[in-house]
Amino acid sequence: MFKFLLTSLARLRAISILEGASLLLLLCVAMPLKYLAHEPAAVRIVGMAHGVLFVGYVLLLLQNTIEQRWSVGKFLLGLVLSVLPFGAFYAERRLFQPGTGAGLPG
Repeated sequence: MFKFLLTSLARLRAISILEGASLLLLLCVAMPLKYLAHEPAAVRIVGMAHGVLFVGYVLLLLQNTIEQRWSVGKFLLGLVLSVLPFGAFYAERRLFQPGTGAGLPG
């Protein structure tokens, strides 16, 4: 059923989508609930999930950088994109495609 997750690159692409969605959920739903509706519980729950996904993203990015022999620039770009809203989706679509090689996407 989950055969598409057999490679480390596929796992990185999947967690990139999850991490990006959790960041948007944190910024667009949980933070407004905390500061506008005085409901801090959403930030605790979504923040914890986002933190776990972010750590997994960084570890998978490092693993793929080593395995795929990506450049340091590509690794750093992947890190920067992970903290920008919608950046992880861009990384999944453009940066983490099979066969993009050691250089930056062209």
